[in-house]
Amino acid sequence: MRKYLFSGAVLGSIFGAIAVVRATIAGPRDWRLLLMWVSWAASLAIAIGTVADESKRAELTE
Repeated sequence: MRKYLFSGAVLGSIFGAIAVVRATIAGPRDWRLLLMWVSWAASLAIAIGTVADESKRAELTE
């Protein structure tokens, strides 16, 4: 679990979530807000997948 929490990609995605939440609270609710949430979810999925892939590669090289 620690490898996911301290990954730079996952941390960047968490900070991105803060920006999306602020935009949700302050901004208008239209199709762009939905796209912001979809893009955040995609970036989080890519970050988690990258960490899992790097972990698997590290285990294979040991």
